Amino acid sequence: MKRFLKWCLSHKWIAVLSLVGLVLIAEFLTLPSFREIDRLSSVNPQITALMKERAGEAAAKRKPYAIHCEWVPLSRISDDLQHAIIVGEDGTFFEHEGVDWYEMKEAIKKDIARGKIVRGGSTITQQLAKNLFLSTSRDPIRKIKELFITWRMESELSKERILEIYLNCIEWGDGIFGAEAASETYFRKHASDLSRDEAARLAAVIPSPLKHHPDRDDRFLTYRKDVILGRMEGRGW
Repeated sequence: MKRFLKWCLSHKWIAVLSLVGLVLIAEFLTLPSFREIDRLSSVNPQITALMKERAGEAAAKRKPYAIHCEWVPLSRISDDLQHAIIVGEDGTFFEHEGVDWYEMKEAIKKDIARGKIVRGGSTITQQLAKNLFLSTSRDPIRKIKELFITWRMESELSKERILEIYLNCIEWGDGIFGAEAASETYFRKHASDLSRDEAARLAAVIPSPLKHHPDRDDRFLTYRKDVILGRMEGRGW
């Protein structure tokens, strides 16, 4: 051990790089296996990393926490909500292979200009990768892991399946996950029966679902809802 410590002190840069390498290896060993990702083609996830994180946050504050999530197939989620989510979160969802490089570049430029992370630039697939397997942390390592998972999901799952899982797992409020639970909570109806306005409202709050509520009018929601409805109309939706 003394020899090793002596070597580290005399070769500090090599030692530092070796330590960084070991940390990175340890980080990437926590990635889900290919098999775990591939099985999503036929198995619906019961609980996500985001659900566990929120439950842990509530437990740390000694607050009760209950998850409301009811899985429904894509065919039972209104087309208006599907369209609102796509134009609001990932306009080129059906064209890209998991990453919108233009949006990512613009997000990086904006973050550098502001000196902090203010714009996500994440696609629906990237958001799903984060929600299913990772955390809300913004550290660069998490982002790299997210890209690996995104690549695998896009390789093995259809776009429709990715959208279906996303719509059933996305957070829409405190303990509220998925389109069916959100529709029942905020509008007292099934996700299949949402109006265009209700769909746009749900899509509008996705960037900050714990701060804004789709059934309460405020400046943020009204602006986002109108933008989403305009984009839907522009596409003939």
